[in-house]
Amino acid sequence: MKKLCGLVCLLGLVVLCYEVQGRHVAGEDGRAPHPRRRLVPRDRVRFHAELSEVSNPERGFFHEIDFFGQPLDFTAITAGKTLVRVMARLDAYRQGEVPTSFLAALEESLRRARMFGVKLILRFAYNDGPYPHPEADAPLPRVLRHIEQLAPILQTNKDVIAWLEAGFIGAWGEWHSSTYGLDSPENKLLIRDKLLLSFPSDRFVLFRYPGDIIAWYPRPLLHSEAFSSLPQARVGHHNDCFLASPDDEGTYTDLAGQNRIGEWQAYLAQMTRFVPMAGETCAPYPPRSNCATALAEMALLHWTALNEDWHPEVIAGFKRQGCYQEIRDRLGYRLRSLQGAWEQHTAPGQTLHLWLALVNEGFAAPLFPRKVYVVLISQNRRFLWPLELDPRRWEPGEHTITARVVLPQDWPAGSCALGLWLPDPADSLREDARYAIRFANEGVWDPQTGINFLGDVTVAGGH
Repeated sequence: MKKLCGLVCLLGLVVLCYEVQGRHVAGEDGRAPHPRRRLVPRDRVRFHAELSEVSNPERGFFHEIDFFGQPLDFTAITAGKTLVRVMARLDAYRQGEVPTSFLAALEESLRRARMFGVKLILRFAYNDGPYPHPEADAPLPRVLRHIEQLAPILQTNKDVIAWLEAGFIGAWGEWHSSTYGLDSPENKLLIRDKLLLSFPSDRFVLFRYPGDIIAWYPRPLLHSEAFSSLPQARVGHHNDCFLASPDDEGTYTDLAGQNRIGEWQAYLAQMTRFVPMAGETCAPYPPRSNCATALAEMALLHWTALNEDWHPEVIAGFKRQGCYQEIRDRLGYRLRSLQGAWEQHTAPGQTLHLWLALVNEGFAAPLFPRKVYVVLISQNRRFLWPLELDPRRWEPGEHTITARVVLPQDWPAGSCALGLWLPDPADSLREDARYAIRFANEGVWDPQTGINFLGDVTVAGGH
């Protein structure tokens, strides 16, 4: 009996190992092939890691700028950054309509974001605090009307919106301390529904408090539900007092005053595999605000973006303790090619077999539904072969891509460059290299095209 049990356990372990190994192996049909059939080519190209900063869309440290109705100038705050948080202030319109001049300036600011190659994190608020006795926000009917007014502009310019922070309620739009009672559970629910209904349906809305999210959706988002049309699949979290106290200044405290950090972080750890986790620190609180806790929680909660402007003492502590660079590199995704293989010589009409191993060294996966193309370039001609892959499923860890690319019958003879291209999903940004995903490898990135070049292929016998 013991021998039988041992054999059963061993078989179970073998099956588990195959499942784990196969989980991150994606073929061009997007499905994981059986690990027994996974062939690693003998002649492989090995890629060198890029050790310096690698900027990529929709991730990383960001700066913040206030918008009061005048077109924004991003010149001073976009160097090396792909995200800017815009705090759009509605203070002057608490009792009235948002004027057309404000809306026009907002649209112009979104146009300028496109010109500067950045995307915006947008939050609308009626005050700049202070806590615990902030200036006024606005009555509920006025808030709902303002959301209606803003919606068309955000829909039209969603290509340069990374995500929205729920805003509108209370001090700094952080969903507490409302002077009009907007932070009651009933009003929060009404505003949540209005935001999800009015703002672009393929953009995330981030909410301040895990307790609200868990009350709305008691079960965390599942893998099968992610990136779907479900409202829950669009709900993310921003923690604006990260590491600031045992409960992050109330972030993890329930209505009864109990600190639920362990339980709620377990929920968030599942949810943030598929939705953004972002925010800022708000006060030093060592040792919690030191590097060890910061790195551990950022990895657990799949942090995508962090405000570099606040809190300056905490950010300075990261630099002093030596983890600033790691945080900078790992916020969001950091994709690096490890090794690859393909036929070095082929002919028109033939099938080129590509195998590539890569690793996501970041805290999180990419958030947008980008296409992945195998690219061949020769004599100013570009050939694209789309793969049925979803980079949003490339969570931290190793992944393998396999592809079978059929060359055109009229492909010219000679040497051509082989690469991978992951452009922005929006037609307006597709050909802009600043919005394509760059691999963290030396010598592969082309800043003119946004293609990660892997090597060369020689084509013989062209027509």
